[in-house]
Amino acid sequence: MTGSTPDVIDPHAEDLEDIALGDDYALTANYVDMVVDAADRGDTARLRALVHALRAEDVADLMGFLSADYREDIIPLLDAEELAEIIAELDTNLREEVLESVPPKQLAAALGELDSDDAADVVDDMEDQQRAEVLAEMSDVDRAAIENTLAYGDETAGRLMQREVLAAPQFWTVSQTIDHIRAAGDELPDLFFDVYVVDPSMRPVGAAAVSALLRAQPEAKLENLMEQVTEIPVDMDQEEVAYIFDKYHLISAPVVDIGGRLVGQITVDDIVGVIQDESEEDILALAGVSDAGRDATILDIARSRLPWLLVNTVTAAVAASIIGAFQDHIAKLVALAILLPVVASLGGNAGTQTLAVAVRALAARELNAANAFRIVRREMSVGLMNGIALATVLAGATFIWMRDPRLSLTLGLALIVNLFLASVAGILVPLTLDRLGRDPAVSSSVFVTFVTDFMGFLSFLGLAALILF
Repeated sequence: MTGSTPDVIDPHAEDLEDIALGDDYALTANYVDMVVDAADRGDTARLRALVHALRAEDVADLMGFLSADYREDIIPLLDAEELAEIIAELDTNLREEVLESVPPKQLAAALGELDSDDAADVVDDMEDQQRAEVLAEMSDVDRAAIENTLAYGDETAGRLMQREVLAAPQFWTVSQTIDHIRAAGDELPDLFFDVYVVDPSMRPVGAAAVSALLRAQPEAKLENLMEQVTEIPVDMDQEEVAYIFDKYHLISAPVVDIGGRLVGQITVDDIVGVIQDESEEDILALAGVSDAGRDATILDIARSRLPWLLVNTVTAAVAASIIGAFQDHIAKLVALAILLPVVASLGGNAGTQTLAVAVRALAARELNAANAFRIVRREMSVGLMNGIALATVLAGATFIWMRDPRLSLTLGLALIVNLFLASVAGILVPLTLDRLGRDPAVSSSVFVTFVTDFMGFLSFLGLAALILF
């Protein structure tokens, strides 16, 4: 890691980071091959130089490209601080595997180097027996901090926060506060942006930015420097916390318990991870899959994707039954079979477009009861407009190709109907699921696809039965 001193200095160490990272800051295949080669040859000095040339985040990325045997060669080369930084950066699935290969005493020493929120996150990924062994090796203070954090619900502010926080009374001066910061040393968080000003009951009454302290006169009091603070309830969902940080452009915020007392803080680096996790979760949920990870087995991946495929099989069978009901008409005019997928496919794409916009708007709190009617009306208008545009183009092309005006009219009307209904489904399905308290990203796509297929087949074949026969 940058800043660490390897036991053996490699003469080309100054070039290793350039070799390891491409222009996009992703690890290069050449560097991974160099690590594998050094491990295969048992060249510990070379392997140590290769690993210590990278930052913790890049070493964590490297672990994902290596098999378990190679990871076990690297772990003994890391001291407690380095191991802690790397474990905190690992993906959940990979972290669980790495944790199994590290002795409890070494893990306990590593966790002692982390802030309480990161340490609790790592401990939460351990099996019960390993968790008990590691906690037994830790100091009473560190163990209590982790256990208190784990007592809060998953994906809440309490689980996200770090308990290390800088607080001071209103009457303190800038000079007193800075002296306290210097004296506190390791007791303070590694990264903090604000001094939380509290009353005698430890309730936040404001916050003074560190930058404001540095600019102020030494005798200035905190109560004259502090600004309004946005408090985060300890049981608030992390997605709500991320929304508040984004809305109010926060860098940090105090976390308070049910009595309003200061119990921790959340900083923007934690929120970046939450936003990324929530975004990935929504994207995967829209497709009906979960994050497989680089080390997931074939059986795990198949099991995670099968349920929604089975649901989709049922909905597809219902939609296909429409074709069966009109099979005599299709047999009389083969062109219907040729054009039928066009109507269903365009409707599906239109529904997916509307669905993606709706799910994003719901996640960003841009779509709610106050503007739902206006947004629904807008999407319906867009669907109707696009339906008319596509109907005009494809009906004209069908007439040029098949010279049948009634078939062209049938296709055009079916496209208008299906694209309109696709837009309606794309906006109403996620809105309905959200109103029912369900995650609209998880199952909306299945229902929207069902509507566009079912109505696409029904509108096209139904109109064909009326116009052509």
